Amino acid sequence: MLDKIALVLVIIGALNWGSIGIFQLDLVAWLFGGQGEIISRIVYTLVALAGIWVISLLFKDTAHAE
Repeated sequence: MLDKIALVLVIIGALNWGSIGIFQLDLVAWLFGGQGEIISRIVYTLVALAGIWVISLLFKDTAHAE
């Protein structure tokens, strides 16, 4: 379950970076009142932690023993 939550947060972060790159619009800051607002900073921090977490998925063995 934690893996799925982390993936969702990473997708949110990727979409936010895409909107910054394409439209020069930071969606998180826009939705929550600016980059300095505490809720925006929490979202940025959660996305960063999720990004660190999903690094572990690269090394996770998903093969099932038969």
